[in-house]
Amino acid sequence: QVQLVESGGGLVQAGGSLRLSCAVSGYTFNRYGMGWFRQAPGKDREFVAAINWSGSVARYEDSVKGRFTISRANARNTVSLQMNSLKPEDTAVYYCAKDAVWARDSPSLARGEYDYWGQGSQITVSS
Repeated sequence: QVQLVESGGGLVQAGGSLRLSCAVSGYTFNRYGMGWFRQAPGKDREFVAAINWSGSVARYEDSVKGRFTISRANARNTVSLQMNSLKPEDTAVYYCAKDAVWARDSPSLARGEYDYWGQGSQITVSS
């Protein structure tokens, strides 16, 4: 069975930092890309960041470029999202997700191209 288990959510003041982690099992982790998406109340789930199967290519939504960093630790089957300089508008439930396509070199930004999802982690940034 495929499982994605997130940890690291919480409350932080604007300008602070948090790190989300997603531990995965049930598939060949180092042959699939991984992504992070977020959903704020009343909003659609939106792309945040993604990393390809090898870790050589990462993509980011414009509003988080320079503040967020996605990384993967293949030996531990873990993908992480380091979030710095957090803003109130970053408040959302964050989800890690598995790319459905084997060994895709360029990470996908599309929700429909991810086939398994973590349980969601609440990130709240206060002002």
